[in-house]
Amino acid sequence: MDATDARLAAQYEAYPYPERDPRDEAKRLIVGSPSHLREVDHWIFGARRPASQPFRALMAGGGSGDGTMMLAQQMAWAGRPGEVVWLDRSTAARAVAEARAKQRGLANIRFVSGSLLDLPELGLGAFDYIDCCGVLHHLPDPAAGLAALAGALAPGGGIGLMVYAPHGRTGVYMLQDALRLLAPDSEAPAARVEAARRLWKHLPDTAWLRRNPWITDHLEGGDAGLYDLLLNPRDVSFSVPQLAALIAGAGLRLRCFVEPFRYDPDRYLPDPKLRARTAGLDPLGRAALAEAMCGNMGIHIAYVTREEAPAPAWDDPAAIPVLRELDGPALAKGLPRDGVLRVTFDGIGLGVPLPRLAAAILARIDGTRSIGEIGDALAANGIAREAFARDFAALRAALEPLNRLLLAAPPA
Repeated sequence: MDATDARLAAQYEAYPYPERDPRDEAKRLIVGSPSHLREVDHWIFGARRPASQPFRALMAGGGSGDGTMMLAQQMAWAGRPGEVVWLDRSTAARAVAEARAKQRGLANIRFVSGSLLDLPELGLGAFDYIDCCGVLHHLPDPAAGLAALAGALAPGGGIGLMVYAPHGRTGVYMLQDALRLLAPDSEAPAARVEAARRLWKHLPDTAWLRRNPWITDHLEGGDAGLYDLLLNPRDVSFSVPQLAALIAGAGLRLRCFVEPFRYDPDRYLPDPKLRARTAGLDPLGRAALAEAMCGNMGIHIAYVTREEAPAPAWDDPAAIPVLRELDGPALAKGLPRDGVLRVTFDGIGLGVPLPRLAAAILARIDGTRSIGEIGDALAANGIAREAFARDFAALRAALEPLNRLLLAAPPA
């Protein structure tokens, strides 16, 4: 461990991240990406891996436990066999995560203290899924870290990544530079936090972070959030091409960015002449263009696999569609009369046209009916099967890129 690593370790002992109160587990489950169980089933396994098959997940750099609680709780609710292994070197973060798991009564979590760089020596075995959220960008060698994770994957497994992105973090690195001068890392963590709060209070309006409404950890994340954002001793961001190179260098394949919708430049460009130009770009170039155009992506979330993985079988009548954190009947009732769904991504508002039968289809998506059964139900109400097939495909094209309409794991 070099001097920077020692400071990083001390940071997370003083300020376990993110800042969480275990008592809040009685009130809510924090849900997000990556590692939502429905996302993993869909994007990593192509909705082909049976739900009855035991599932081993590793939370590499589990911190205070957001992703661990989400995945373990979702597995418990769904009756999915397997375990979630929390791995981190912070004893303070482990205490918080263990208290949260106890509050929830979760028995499918195993806690292991250590670094992801030590995976070969830890003897934890292979994992079907690995979460690495907010970790690689703090490592001395992110490529070595991702390679270690790739080596711990079971055949057919995959990884959910989250790394910082440069354009959406405008102002962060400027303020980090200022605080290295004003509150050097030789000072105690509490003193540095106080200096950072005082500096924020008196920053001129021209400071770029004041103009960046999408970065809020220093405002809403408590002392842990402020320290992690502005006082972290090692913080590297990755553009789309840089992240893609990191993934390829580890022998992995990019399945998707989350949400795929955000990485499609045509969503922002109605001009047909510009779209003619974007048509000449490969998928990675299109994603890089969307990132550079929008300027509001502060993180990148990606699902990756080692082997070529099958795509979700949307043409299979037996496949079961599910909505991620949405209630189908409620969504159907609330659809706008003009058939355009309004979505907002960090300040960018966009309209997503939905097909005529969207409400009728959404009202029947309940996590148990198959695509074929939904078509049968509509046919019984006089809807032609050809019209259902056309509109279901259009609904999937609208909502899958939003990471909202997915396919469930087969039951057996």
